[in-house]
Amino acid sequence: MARQALTPREDRQVFTLPLTIRDEHIDENGHVNNVVYVGWLQEAGTAHWNSRFSAEDRARWSWVALRHEVDYFRPLPPGATVVARTWVGDPQGPRFARYVLIEDGEGRLCAQGLSEWCLVDAETLRPHRIPPEMVRPFEA
Repeated sequence: MARQALTPREDRQVFTLPLTIRDEHIDENGHVNNVVYVGWLQEAGTAHWNSRFSAEDRARWSWVALRHEVDYFRPLPPGATVVARTWVGDPQGPRFARYVLIEDGEGRLCAQGLSEWCLVDAETLRPHRIPPEMVRPFEA
């Protein structure tokens, strides 16, 4: 049984990213393949991060995925309009949960995801506690 639909937090800014369904995304069942959704979780999170932080910050820090979880509600056929809406949770040391809703052009929920990311120093790749100033750009 699918989980209940995620609801964006009121204290978090929700970032919206249009997505494109490409021919290679369509599987033998005639809809977007499940694996594509994991890529979209990463694409939405990366775009959100890039939109809030300078090139200097992005060069200093990197993110490593620890896990992805996806719930599927409605198939996306070829040519559908798709958007991702994403926001972050509360930091837990070096970990940050990111939530993503994948919706069609009519605003219907097609899938949702939860990704857990670990902040690392880009040079050493060692985990680093998420500083409070890194959370502020994601607040509503």
